[in-house]
Amino acid sequence: MVLMNVVPGIYRPSTPPGMPPPSARRRPSKLSFGTVCSSNINRSMEAHVVLQNAGLTVESYGTGTQVRLPGKSSMEPRIFKFGTPYAEMYRSLAATPEDEAFFLHNGVLQLCKRGSSVKLAPQRWQDTPSAAIQKHDVVIAFEERIYDAVVEDLQTREPTEDFKAIHVICLDTKDNPHEAELQGRVALELCWLLEQTDDLDLEAPELVEQFQEEQMTHTQIKVLYQMCYL
Repeated sequence: MVLMNVVPGIYRPSTPPGMPPPSARRRPSKLSFGTVCSSNINRSMEAHVVLQNAGLTVESYGTGTQVRLPGKSSMEPRIFKFGTPYAEMYRSLAATPEDEAFFLHNGVLQLCKRGSSVKLAPQRWQDTPSAAIQKHDVVIAFEERIYDAVVEDLQTREPTEDFKAIHVICLDTKDNPHEAELQGRVALELCWLLEQTDDLDLEAPELVEQFQEEQMTHTQIKVLYQMCYL
């Protein structure tokens, strides 16, 4: 498949370290995962790439009102509307040699390149139709306020005809590329465990609790969980 509006020379990142278990490789992904951060350019996109390259079915979203990227000062963020192609954001940020050098240095252009290699544009969770949201079995949010926004949104949507459970999990993650990379791998570990359940609705609560206990032995990560219905 040819991706339109991809920045020239941008290729899909390689699969992260670690191979999926043999039992998972023998069958296609049975669950659908959603990953969510604020602007759908760093944390949720890192997890999108990691899960997708590992063979899982995944889509990513943001919950902010706009896509906000670090600018030349805290008072000058670069702001784009959701739906603006990553390639268009890249060109805007690299419009002058000075801007290009600055946004390469702070890593924002690299994030736009990665996004462009995976899909057309950032997607906003709240603007996504319920029929598309309901396809997800598990949603991973990468910050507590984003987790709260996802849960609130699911609770205020009109129930669909095929009323079903959606498991919402928070892996609280600082919004920088290094932390996003680390927690992207943590998300993959958790999603592989969920992928292999026989009854997700029955097993997920205990599995997530056990996962948090294991993670807390070597990394301080806040894990929240709630089962919602749509």
